[in-house]
Amino acid sequence: MRRALRVVGEESSPDPTDPDPGAVLVAVAGGDLDAFGRLYDDLAPLVFGVARRVVRDPSRAEEVTQEVFTEVWRQAARFDPARGSVRTWVLTIAHRRAVDTVRSSQASRAREEHVARREPVSVVGPEEAVVTASEHEGVRRCLDSLTPLQSQAVRLAYYQGFTYPEVAELLGRPLPTVKTRMRDGLIRLRDCLEAGDGA
Repeated sequence: MRRALRVVGEESSPDPTDPDPGAVLVAVAGGDLDAFGRLYDDLAPLVFGVARRVVRDPSRAEEVTQEVFTEVWRQAARFDPARGSVRTWVLTIAHRRAVDTVRSSQASRAREEHVARREPVSVVGPEEAVVTASEHEGVRRCLDSLTPLQSQAVRLAYYQGFTYPEVAELLGRPLPTVKTRMRDGLIRLRDCLEAGDGA
């Protein structure tokens, strides 16, 4: 499925005889590899451009481009023309994937720096119940009961050792919001774990 990626800036002018992008995507959804190739050739330079602006590194941007088109191949049948053009849909996927890549890289780097500093994680108050119960099999079920933001914040702070400011930066959310969601999440976790222990 991997195709040679043209350098951004080498795009040719649109050919008026080219089929409608929506029709091409319908063919892609049906498993048409030739249609997928046309879609890739038309949009890969744009996707690469979006990825490179976000991730900066050209080789990583090319990896993101390949990941985007893998997702397009798998999700083509879910495209809804009422919500925008094929180009907008693909570039939205590209931007989201590139941002996720940057966040993942930042989180990895922050984890490495944190381990290098060997800073102890202080756990006080109601959080103690969470840490004590973290060995229980039910903790995964309880984590899954939280909202996505609560779950991400708790996992970063209590399983990966990040401070509240670091968690806020990694999630791209204001510190007060992260503190509130984490507090609410910890209370829900404690209640869930206590209910499980009493069952």
